[in-house]
Amino acid sequence: MRLTMDPLEQAGEWLRGDSLPRWSSTQPMQRLLDYSASGELRKHSTSPFPYSHEVNQRVVLWNGDITSLNVDAIVHSTNESMNERNPASDRLFARAGPGLREEISTEIKECRTGEVRVTQGYNLPARFIIHTVGPKYNVKYQTAAENTLHSCYRNILQKACELNISSLALCVVNSVRRNYPPDEGAHIAIRTVRRFLEKHHSSLETVIFAVENTDLGIYEVLLPLYFPRSLQEEENALWQLPSDVGGLYGEPVYPDRQIRIIDNPQHSLDPDDSIDLSSHMDTTISVGEHAFSQMQGDLDQQRLLGERPQSDPLGDLMVKEMQNKERYERLLRRAKTEDLSEVSGIGCLYQSGVDRFGRPVIVFVGKWFRFKEINLDKALLYLIYLLDPLVKGDYIIVYFHTLTSTANHPSLTWLREVYNVLPYKYKKNLKSFYIVHPTIWTKMMTWWFTTFMAPAIKQKVHSLPGVEYLYSVMSPDQLEIPAYITEYDMSINGLRYFQPESPT
Repeated sequence: MRLTMDPLEQAGEWLRGDSLPRWSSTQPMQRLLDYSASGELRKHSTSPFPYSHEVNQRVVLWNGDITSLNVDAIVHSTNESMNERNPASDRLFARAGPGLREEISTEIKECRTGEVRVTQGYNLPARFIIHTVGPKYNVKYQTAAENTLHSCYRNILQKACELNISSLALCVVNSVRRNYPPDEGAHIAIRTVRRFLEKHHSSLETVIFAVENTDLGIYEVLLPLYFPRSLQEEENALWQLPSDVGGLYGEPVYPDRQIRIIDNPQHSLDPDDSIDLSSHMDTTISVGEHAFSQMQGDLDQQRLLGERPQSDPLGDLMVKEMQNKERYERLLRRAKTEDLSEVSGIGCLYQSGVDRFGRPVIVFVGKWFRFKEINLDKALLYLIYLLDPLVKGDYIIVYFHTLTSTANHPSLTWLREVYNVLPYKYKKNLKSFYIVHPTIWTKMMTWWFTTFMAPAIKQKVHSLPGVEYLYSVMSPDQLEIPAYITEYDMSINGLRYFQPESPT
């Protein structure tokens, strides 16, 4: 294959990459939000991604057809045979012309997952096409998928440097067709680019995140965390960034998932050997803290010798999980058949639109939940009836503690019962739990509950002092709330609802 760098002809439908507005010139979305006033603890003491005008000058967020960009190289996400059929690939091959298919079939032939291949751009305004294959996503092999996706982006950037190009249009490599959660993929993509630009100051003058409509909202929300455009955005990111922000190159790191079976005379492990079990177990129990991870004997050998082990923690755990699953299925059947109008009519629990990632938003109005008067069995059934079809994918919950009294406060015993009866998918797919207008009592209860009863969701719970803080994660027209909440919020916070300013 001959890679040429001859000047390209200009066409009316082509768009020059260097004409697109740089990230540094765009207006911050969250400039009015002050997370330091929320009472939440920071996830980071100092910024892992400090404000840098120089880095921001090399980044563009653009929504459109990547094949129309006049840049040195564009990225194409495909399958290993490089013949995947989807609108983006079909458009690319159609505009590039027959030469692209011929080069792939005669010279390239295939591309393994995580690797890259380079072809000429042919009839496209881009000089090169960098092809890559993103991973399939399975929650049981999440670690492998995340590492492979990082390899895709890093190999793309390294190949761009090898080609000595200055402008690159980067498509979204992870795909919902391969079950990859779009927001999790965006975190890996953005932080990998950020680390690369930090380390390669003389390469890649322009990196364009070329996203389609389905991913635009995600990148608008996440880019400020990794490429803050002001010191205020850098400060806010200390609360919003995930705890795991990757390694030196943006690669995923999992120190909390690696455990070691110690003090077992039947097995010897090298100091660097570790066993990753939690990524393969669908359970909310932390194996590293469970007695199973500290067992002294070899249960298999004991059984072979006819000995009866004193206890089998893993077996007990599996039995308990099966019992909980059977109980939940019984409750679900009841929820679909019983009359729950006396609970549904209260209006304290309902779905209200979607957030900027397209995830359903579940609203719980605390003031309308009369804990001591309501039928708690039917309340649980209605919760299951409403949430079961929604929690099959990612979702978020917004709880309004506005103007509640002691009559609205559920007991810890009941909360624990509800939490235990809900299966793993509820905890796994819950991405955020926002508590709006919290009180000292709420914060104490939340800390106690998530520390001792529900540690699996501890990092997902956020207290917010006002409604406007939600608008960084969802559009105002997607949030339907009772009028009294809006009136109360305005009385304590004023007219502070976030509205983007018009460009000056």
